[in-house]
Amino acid sequence: MEISAINEMIKEKSAFIKILKSEVKKKIVGQDYMIDRILVAIFTDGHILIEGVPGLAKTLTVNTIAEAMELKFKRIQFTPDLLPSDLTGSLIFDNKSGEFYPKKGPIFTNVLLADEVNRAPAKVQSAMLEAMQEKQVTIGEETHKLPSPFFVMATQNPIEQEGTYPLPEAQTDRFMLKLKIDYPEFEEERKILDLYEKDYDIEIKKVIKPEEILNVKKTIEQIYVDEGIKDYILRIVFATRYPEKYNLSALEKYIDFGASPRASLYLLKGSKALAFLKGRGFVIPDDIKEIGYDILRHRIILSFEAEAENLTTDDIIREIFSGVEVP
Repeated sequence: MEISAINEMIKEKSAFIKILKSEVKKKIVGQDYMIDRILVAIFTDGHILIEGVPGLAKTLTVNTIAEAMELKFKRIQFTPDLLPSDLTGSLIFDNKSGEFYPKKGPIFTNVLLADEVNRAPAKVQSAMLEAMQEKQVTIGEETHKLPSPFFVMATQNPIEQEGTYPLPEAQTDRFMLKLKIDYPEFEEERKILDLYEKDYDIEIKKVIKPEEILNVKKTIEQIYVDEGIKDYILRIVFATRYPEKYNLSALEKYIDFGASPRASLYLLKGSKALAFLKGRGFVIPDDIKEIGYDILRHRIILSFEAEAENLTTDDIIREIFSGVEVP
C-alpha cells in the first residue's frame, strides 16, 4: 500500500480519537499529555509508571478513559501488608463440594490502577509485573488468562520515601512509559474549580468497544516507518550505551547503563501510536523525540557523578536528541 493510501486510511480510522478525547475532557481539565500517553499504552499493549504528587487527577483520568472505552476499571491501594494473593487471587475451599476453587483477584480487569506501587513489598510487585509481562496468572495449578486488553497504570509518590520498596531498574524496564506529571497551570486549576462548582455527575458516552481495540492495534501496525527512521531509533538507543561513538563523549561519565532493547521496540511502537493519534499514516522524527523521553527516562541508569552534579535522565536524553543526527 502506498503512503498516501495509508495516510487516508489512518485519517479515517483515527477519527474516533477526537470524539474520545472530547468525552474524557468533560471531566478532565488539561492533562492532554497524560491522556495521550494512556491511549498510546492501551493501543500498543504497554503499561505506564507515573511519578507525581497526589491530587493530579491520575485516578479520575484513567477511570474516565476506561468508561469511554467500555473497559472494566479497578484500583488497588498498595500497602506494606499487601500479599501477592490479594492481587492475583487464591484457592478457596468449598465445604459443600469438598473441593478448592479459584477466587480471582482484582488484577482480572481491563484497566488496573496500582496506586503507590512502591509501598508494597517485592513479592507483590513481582507478581504484578509477571502478570503484566505474561498476561496470565497462576492460581494453584491452573493458569488463567487476563482479560484483553489489559493495561496497568502504576503510580509512585516522589514525596514520602519512608517505608517504601522502590522498584528495581530491571522491573521498571517492563513499563513501556514513565511519565512525570506536574501541577496544573493557573488557568487550568481555575477551570477545575469552576467544574467542581457544577453538578459533577457527568455522563460519559461510550465511544469504542473493547473488541474494537484489537482492530485499532492492527491498524497502527500498518503505519509506515521509513528505514531511515528505524536507523534513527537505533542510533538514539545505542547513543545511550556508547555515547563516545556518536560524538557525545561528555556523557560517558554520567551513564552507568544504557537503554535495553525494549527501548528500541517501544520507540517504534510508541511513535506509530502517536502518529495514529495525530491522524497521520507515517512516523516522523518529531514523534520519536516526543515519546522518547517517556520511553528512555527509566531505562538509562545514571552514575554517581551525574547525581552529584544534579543531572537527571531527562538532561541526558536532551543531549542525546541534540547530538544524534536526524534523518
